[in-house]
Parts: sequence; structure tokens; C-alpha cells
Amino acid sequence: MKTKIGDELIGEEEPCFIIAEAGVNHNGSVELAKKLIDAAKDAGADAVKFQTFKTENVVVKDAQKAEYQKETTGEGSQYEMIKKLELTEEDFRELADYAKEKDIMFLSSPFDKESVDLLHELDVPAFKVGSGEITNLPLLRYIAKKGKPIILSTGMSTLGEIEEALDVIRSEGVEDIILLHCVSNYPARIEDVNLRAIETLKQAFKLPVGFSDHTLGITAPIAAVALGACVIEKHFTLDRNLPGPDRKASLEPDELKEMVKAIREVEKALGNGIKKPTKEEEKIKKVARRSIVAKVDISKGTRTPFTKFVLALKPFETHKLFMLIRERIYACTSRDDLLKGEIEADESYSGGRRKGRRGSLIYTEKFRSYDGPVMYGFRYNHRKENLFDKMVEHVRVE
Repeated sequence: MKTKIGDELIGEEEPCFIIAEAGVNHNGSVELAKKLIDAAKDAGADAVKFQTFKTENVVVKDAQKAEYQKETTGEGSQYEMIKKLELTEEDFRELADYAKEKDIMFLSSPFDKESVDLLHELDVPAFKVGSGEITNLPLLRYIAKKGKPIILSTGMSTLGEIEEALDVIRSEGVEDIILLHCVSNYPARIEDVNLRAIETLKQAFKLPVGFSDHTLGITAPIAAVALGACVIEKHFTLDRNLPGPDRKASLEPDELKEMVKAIREVEKALGNGIKKPTKEEEKIKKVARRSIVAKVDISKGTRTPFTKFVLALKPFETHKLFMLIRERIYACTSRDDLLKGEIEADESYSGGRRKGRRGSLIYTEKFRSYDGPVMYGFRYNHRKENLFDKMVEHVRVE
């Protein structure tokens, strides 16, 4: 499940693709928009994204604001609010060129067909479709006809609505699709985020899945990456004290940078899933693990209770664990010396065949309990056993 956008491969086992959502936080100013591009680049985001629309094409003049918009921008109609946030075609050309100059991917969400045409002309590497347009099937079809990859947010939607949107997109031959789990509230409550839906979308549609976040702070997007999100989209602003409908759910530049850093650290921490000692653990293992040593001085010919007087488990600096080989200790052994030799045990098997009542306790670096990475431990009768479980009571020293 991977998709290529521009030169970026996105999906499982690839770095998370981070979209810094400038949205309309430029407040209609192209100069402010350029500063947002600078901030996104400085934070380490992979792409900066805006919103492209012709106000008269998307909102009727008496449309009411959403409650969160009233809280952040006051009274008035949605048309009046959005018109102040609209950028011109020339503004978008300038911003696309500026992003290219700054070496950061330029993206934007179109809300009408004219805007789709403009972004296609600007050669955006993909179309990002906002949650509000997932049931706008004519617009989805028009976007899909351009033949570019599509990133589709799924806020407010059911699995059935997502499936219907995907059917329309695929009917135009587009297979490079990324879904973004999303909760369309500004800000969204942390308890409403439902990050486990990321896995639900993966299983349901077999597509790369990311997360478009509207919560306060950076906890949710970091957790989403740990759960397998391959894309993170997050609103940001230069200053939350600036006017604008989305500022309340937006990060400031330092917070955006911290989010990017945390995501990259989480990716390192996830690793490759293979359970084996690290290089550092191999060094620590020499001190932290136990070796068998003599508890008392042992002379030749001594016959003494084996576990009670002879053996102790202590760390050994070299940790060159012994092999107990056929019932004899090779030399006189002083207390705290590493024991070398062999014990008698209840019974031994070799290749599954009984060899008599002599037994061997063998240290091996290739104890294999499954076809995976090498494991380390003691093997007795081809099974991992407690160190003393199979020992008899006496050992003979020669």
C-alpha cells in the first residue's frame, strides 16, 4: 500500500509525509502566505498546503457561519468571511513559484472546478480534497479526470460514503489514493479523535491512511504515527492571536517544528520489529548476565553436593560461557573461577535419540525456537530449561 506524490513515496515502511496546512491563515495576504511557506520549510515539513476557491462558486451570500467560525471571527455571513480570505490566481502562481524556490512541495485543496483547473495548470503533484467535499461527487469526478494522485480527507463521513467517493475516483482511472482519518471540529476534542479508525480504514480499503488533525497540541498526530499513519496534516499559523477562522486549532511555528521532530523520533523508535539484542546490549550482556562459578575451592577427587557447594551464578566480565563437556572439570578450581567441565544429568538426547543417562548442558549462540533472528540461551535436550532443573546431586572433579 504505497503511493507516489512527486518524488515522494508514501505508505508503509516509508517516512511519514508531513503536510503543514497553512489553509487560509494568510488572511488574504500573499506576503503573509510567503511567511507561512518559510515557516513550514523551517519546521521540516514535506509540503505546505493552502485552500483555493472562488467565493461566489462555493458559498451563497446569506450562508451562516459555523459555531467555531463565529467564536473566532465574530458575527457576519460565511460569504463575507471567506471573501476576505480569497487569494487571486496570480497570488497562487506567485506562491507556487515561491514554494519551488524554497524547495518545499506546494499543495492546495480546490473547492470548485475553476480552482481545480488553476491547480492543474500550476502542476501540483496531487490534489488534496477536504472532508466537506467527500460527498461532492461531481467535483470528485472532475478532479479525478485530471489523472493526478488524490489525498482524500474523511471527516464527518461513514465507510459507505468513503466507498462511494472511491468508486467515483477509480471510475476515472485514478488508483493513487491516500485516505486521511479526520474529525471535522475546530478544535476537535482529544476524546473524539478515535485514532483506531486509522487501522479500520486500512483494513476496509487497502489504501495508505494518514491523519488530518484538528486537536490542540501535538499529542494526537504523534500517536497517529505510532499507530501507522503515513501522512500527517496539521494546521499552523504564524501567531494564534492573528484573526482567522482556523487559528484556534493551529500550531505556531515552534510547535510545528516540535511536532515534526517528535514524529521523526517516533519513526526511529518504531524500528523494524525484529527482536534481537542491540550492539550496546551485547556489551552490557557481558556484565549483566550470569556465569557458573565455583562457590568454594574444589580439589581433585572432591565429590560434593553439586548445586549446594559448587555452583553460584555471578556476573563475569568476559562472559565467555563454558561448555560442559562430558563429566569432567579440567583443572583444580578456586572459588569464583569460571567453571569449565561437565555435569551428570538425568538423561541426554542427540538428534532426538536417547544416548543414555549422561547429559550435557550446552550454551549455544544458535538456540532456534523458530525461523527468526538468533536467540541466546541454554539448551538442554534441545529445549530451553532452567539452569539447574536437570542437574543431578553430585559432580566428580578429576
